[in-house]
This record gives sequence, C-alpha cells and structure tokens, in this order.
Amino acid sequence: MTWSLLGHALEQGLVFGIMALGVYLTFQVLNFPDLSVDGTFPLGAAITAKIIFSGGHPLVAIMWAIIGGVLAGGLTAFFHTRLKFTNLLSGILTMTLLYSVNLRIMGKSNIPLLGKVTILDIVKSYFPFLSLDQLTPLLFLFIVLLVKVLLDYFLCTEVGMAVRATGDNEQMIRSLGVDTKITKIIGLCLSNGLVALSGSLFAQYSGFADVGMGIGTIVAGLASVIIGRSIFKDRGGIGWITISVIVGSIIYRATVMIALRYGYRLGFQPGDLKLISVILVVIALTFPLFRGRVKSIVASNGSNGTENK
Repeated sequence: MTWSLLGHALEQGLVFGIMALGVYLTFQVLNFPDLSVDGTFPLGAAITAKIIFSGGHPLVAIMWAIIGGVLAGGLTAFFHTRLKFTNLLSGILTMTLLYSVNLRIMGKSNIPLLGKVTILDIVKSYFPFLSLDQLTPLLFLFIVLLVKVLLDYFLCTEVGMAVRATGDNEQMIRSLGVDTKITKIIGLCLSNGLVALSGSLFAQYSGFADVGMGIGTIVAGLASVIIGRSIFKDRGGIGWITISVIVGSIIYRATVMIALRYGYRLGFQPGDLKLISVILVVIALTFPLFRGRVKSIVASNGSNGTENK
C-alpha cells in the first residue's frame, strides 16, 4: 500500500512539478506574486476536458490549454503594466474572472473523462508492452524534464536574462534601456502557460476536470519551491534550481499523501488537505530559520569549549 501511495505521489509530483516551475518563474525569477495560477490551472484542465469530451485529439487539447494559459498570463500583465494595478490585485482579478470563464468553457462544474482517449492512451498504443502504471511516471518524467530543459535554455538566453534581471533589480535594468513591461509580459505568459499545461495533464491523469480544482494551487506551488530550495540551498545554477523545484514538488505530494493516509492517528480527515498544505508551507518556511539557529548554537558551544581549554 505504501509503495502504491508513493507511486501516485511520484506521478502527481511530476505533473504538479510543471506548475511549480511556473510559480518559481513568477515568484522567484520575476519577483511577481502571481495569484492568477489558482484560475489558470483549472483553465488548462477545463479546455482540455471540453475538447477531449467533444471528441478532439488530446495533443490539440494540450496545445489549446497552453494557449489559454498564455492569454490568461497576458491579461494579468495587461492589468499590471497598462492599467497600473498592483501585482497582487492583477492576479486576483484574473483568478476571479477565470472562475466564470472556466464555467463557460465546460458548460457545467465538472466534466468526466472516463472512457475518453487521453494522452496516456495514445502513448500506451505505442508501448503495448508497458502497463499503465509503468508508463504514466515515465511519460510524466519525460514531459517535465523536457519542460525543465527548455526553461533552462530560455532563462540563459538574452531575453531570459532580461526577465531575470527585471526580478533582481527592475530600476537598474530599465536604466539600461530594457522595457520591463515586455519582460513582465513574457514572464507572466510563460509562467501561466506552464501552469495550464500542468492542469491539462492532471485532468487527463485524474480523469476529470472540475471548476474548483485550482483552489490552493498557489500554496502547493510555493511549498514545492520552498521545500526544493531548502534542500538544494547551496546549489545556485539555473539547472540545479529547476531540479530542486521538481524534487520539492515530489516531496510535497508524497508528504501530503502520507499525511492523508496515516494522519487519522493525529485526527486529520480527508477534508483537511488544505490545512495540511498550509502546515507544510509553514514548516518549510521556518525550517531554514530553525536550522540557522541550531548551527549558531552549535558554533557558540564549540567556541566556548575551545576558550575553556
């Protein structure tokens, strides 16, 4: 049972790892707290489910989901760069209106995909010797690594470095002649495109799309980024950072599933998923502080011992 639980955690961690990469791009690279991802994630799921349910090809559905996410990110950027709204308000407005947009797309609050052809079924037809339990993590691992490599490459290009510089010091990069409005638009569009891709894959993996499935997405993304960066704290390269985010997503999902599976001994119930998520975020945020205090105490005790000698 535990191995099956960890297997599902690995699969979901890889799928949500793409979402975590999008959150990392806005929160840490662009220094833009984008709350619209709570609406963009179900947007990708809604577009995908609607197309597949109507008989469309899963790859076409994924493509349109990414386009929808890019447009949603562009809307957030429009609110912020053109209408001069704050970054938090821009994200909240987009997230709120996307709830109605997702309902319009699906026509109802939930679309089941049971019995419909998904990307997993298509890939399975090319590898009949693999079971679905074996194929699913391999497919998601391939997709998330492909996204990671492309994101690493983008962030090392001239445009990507301008996006990174915008998050580090916006005034400085603007003084060098870079239009920070354009870099913010690029960063937000790319981030929300990744989040929508994650929602598209999760809808096909779970077999349904629900209008409320994006609630708490931003918390899960932040937890993945924080946990991963805490583990790989001394690794500073882009490649290591994106790996840490993906690993953080897997650890976060495994921790949540284990907590839900065995948390009844501590009084947790299946409805406490969001509570567990917040607890994990708090622990991840306070862990570096706690570790620093322990090191300082150990160092002070060691220096006191040396002086006594």
